[in-house]
Amino acid sequence: MSELVKITIADHIADVRFNRPEKYNALSFDMIDAMADAINLLSKEPGVRVVVISGEGKSFCAGLDIENFAAMQAGENKFPNLTDRYQNRITNIYQHIGYGWKELPVPVIAAIHGVALGGGLQIALGADIRFCTPDTKFSIMEMRWGLIPDMSVTQTIRDVVSIDVAKELIFTGKTIKGEEAARLNLVTHVCEKPYEEAMALAREIASKNPDAVRAAKKLINEVWHGDSGRGLMMESELMMTLMGSPNQLEAVTANFTKQPPKFKDPA
Repeated sequence: MSELVKITIADHIADVRFNRPEKYNALSFDMIDAMADAINLLSKEPGVRVVVISGEGKSFCAGLDIENFAAMQAGENKFPNLTDRYQNRITNIYQHIGYGWKELPVPVIAAIHGVALGGGLQIALGADIRFCTPDTKFSIMEMRWGLIPDMSVTQTIRDVVSIDVAKELIFTGKTIKGEEAARLNLVTHVCEKPYEEAMALAREIASKNPDAVRAAKKLINEVWHGDSGRGLMMESELMMTLMGSPNQLEAVTANFTKQPPKFKDPA
């Protein structure tokens, strides 16, 4: 695993840190590859129950590194074909480093500080829950470069804000801070220590039945925008897989005995 993205796994929590602090964790081509590799690795880690993503140094992620544009204009790198899908997924690689967090089977929590700009904000929106400081700066800033945001924002921002708010943020590329982001529902919590708060929540979630947590994320992700009939049926189908299962019985026993549960992670 590249040192551009550091992963530490302990107590069923994957602590993922973007590690290019001298560039505010801006997205160079190597950084994009490292993030994609990190998502792919975590998707195959059965002992991970929660993921926390954060940025080393002064910021979460400043978005696409402008040196990428310079390299392409100089002919050092070609403009990518964005219609090429990444590893036969529904995304290209740039979309994958945003949407891939949403696709992970376990909850992902983003701890945001400094700035989350452009692609950085789109990465944060791939998380299930977001903590930020009051002074964190957010912007879907692609319009400033004469572009549209294309790192999966259409498939994530719709889950958290109304369509008019999304359009205003995208059309203007305006910058907002943490408190306004919370008012608009772009973030879940505003606090002074987002990493510590994110880790505390991660520990709480990691203490629950991992089968039920995975089922809950799958259910919400797949039917939130679907029809009622499919949603109700999926509730029933997933419940049938949980009732009477070893981890579900362990949860019941732990509640009655007041002892910590000893859950088994999926193979």
